[in-house]
Amino acid sequence: MSEEQKPQTPSAAPAGAPQAQAASGASRPRSPQGARDNRSSGGDRSKNPRRFGGRNDVKVKPEFDQKIIDIRRVTRVVAGGRRFSFSVVIVAGDRKGTVGVGIGKAGDTALAIEKALKNAKKNMVKIPTTKNMSIPYEVSSKFASSRVTLTPTKGRGIVAGSSVRSIIELAGLKDVGAKLRSPSKNPLNNARAAIVAFKMLTPHRRALISRRAAASTKVI
Repeated sequence: MSEEQKPQTPSAAPAGAPQAQAASGASRPRSPQGARDNRSSGGDRSKNPRRFGGRNDVKVKPEFDQKIIDIRRVTRVVAGGRRFSFSVVIVAGDRKGTVGVGIGKAGDTALAIEKALKNAKKNMVKIPTTKNMSIPYEVSSKFASSRVTLTPTKGRGIVAGSSVRSIIELAGLKDVGAKLRSPSKNPLNNARAAIVAFKMLTPHRRALISRRAAASTKVI
């Protein structure tokens, strides 16, 4: 046969090619079932917690509710210019008969609020209340130029204004009326006058016993 009529044989592949393909196929890692589940469900919860409803941090409710009743910017003239600071008055209470007033001063508003809250927690007052969360009897007090009278108002709710109303609300009291007997409009003095009035309160039975004892001594 001539060279032109000889059948062409297929060229032999390199000896290492099948082994390389097998090796490459064996080296490919197969995705486990858990990885498929993660891909189908949207990813791993530990890697992306916000995607699954946020972190597991539980928001803790603060021990005391607070309210800012006065905030002022104070200017002090010194050599070389002026210095500005902030004065904050805060009322804090647990709405269960405990309330306090605090004042804080700092160059930053946030720092002044933090100091005022700490001061209010130090000056907490426990109010003796009745079963209906009211005060047992009428009481009057004075602080600086502020005069306040607190009275129980059965069935009328809270009848008060100014900073005294904030104190009554954060203390959790109901059916209490407050009357400012002075022209002072200073919220800090009015609030402290209310705190002095609450300190003067005693439980109803103790008040009756003390009044009867005082009356008996006067008769004798």
